[in-house]
Amino acid sequence: MVTQLLPITDFWQAPGPILDVRSPGEYTQGHLPEAISFPLFSDEERAQVGTCYKQAGQETAVELGLELVAPKMLDLVKKAKVLAPERQVRVHCWRGGMRSGSIGWLLETSGLDVKLLNGGYKAFRRWVRTTLATPQPLIIVGGMTGTGKTDILHTLRDLGEQVLDLEGLANHRGSSYGALMLPPQPSTEQFENLIAAQWAAFDRHRPVWVEAESSRVGTCRVPDEIMAQMDVAHTLEVVRSEPERLKILVDVYGQANTDELIAATERLRKRLGGLRTQEAVDHIKSGKLAAAAAIILTYYDRAYRYDLVRRGSQIPKIDVSEMSVFQAAQHLICHVKDWSWYSI
Repeated sequence: MVTQLLPITDFWQAPGPILDVRSPGEYTQGHLPEAISFPLFSDEERAQVGTCYKQAGQETAVELGLELVAPKMLDLVKKAKVLAPERQVRVHCWRGGMRSGSIGWLLETSGLDVKLLNGGYKAFRRWVRTTLATPQPLIIVGGMTGTGKTDILHTLRDLGEQVLDLEGLANHRGSSYGALMLPPQPSTEQFENLIAAQWAAFDRHRPVWVEAESSRVGTCRVPDEIMAQMDVAHTLEVVRSEPERLKILVDVYGQANTDELIAATERLRKRLGGLRTQEAVDHIKSGKLAAAAAIILTYYDRAYRYDLVRRGSQIPKIDVSEMSVFQAAQHLICHVKDWSWYSI
């Protein structure tokens, strides 16, 4: 067998698990979606080799690297064979250099079919930027807090529509309460990687539904390339009655930890005002979540209206009051299906 060096598009479609042989810290910062951390060096060992390279040169650094890797070689082979029962693996490092080449040689020698990513993760990041800039028809779903936009998007996906769930990829609902009951957020770099993987798979002849977002979803920054397309896209505003919105909010956040709900409310003190904040906190402590949500909505509704005025454009309102999520999703599809550029 001969190790194959593939460009990102071919590497992406090749069979076998993707083994990312960079250090754990590099992997955490950003990695190919579905890639498995398979480090040649620990973070500390990588730092050692880097320092050695700067102080003593490449040859000495390579010797140090070999000394560090030698005791791990058998374990690396065994682990790779468990991860790749079909004996096919894809391997990459930062720029397609010595780390992936070394692991590729080792795994190939042990009987695996190995494919390397030409240019490594650095090449993948260039692909991400190019992919995110690819034009795509979009439909933006706006609406005040509590209108159930996320559930509608998920139902649109179930109905066969193309959907980009930015909040789902960011593990955040986009408000002061957005991180409650969700896993830690990815880095902005990894957020971009996840978006690009989905963006590349979309049919360019069909629209993608996206929830209206600011430039940040929690700590994750929405890529400029995507925001630029969202800013000029067709937008719909989902409308529900306030009682429905309060019920949706209580259903979503009712299981959250009380102390965390209070902490999230306190973060709004400057915007909500001291008196209203304290009233909302008291309601949360008393278990009156709907009353607390009604107070908190005064801030979010005001911010939403301000943003509409800032945009200065007329956005069609789609009233889905008293509708189930399924009915609301169908209603949105019916509204846009006659648009000249929309097709299913």
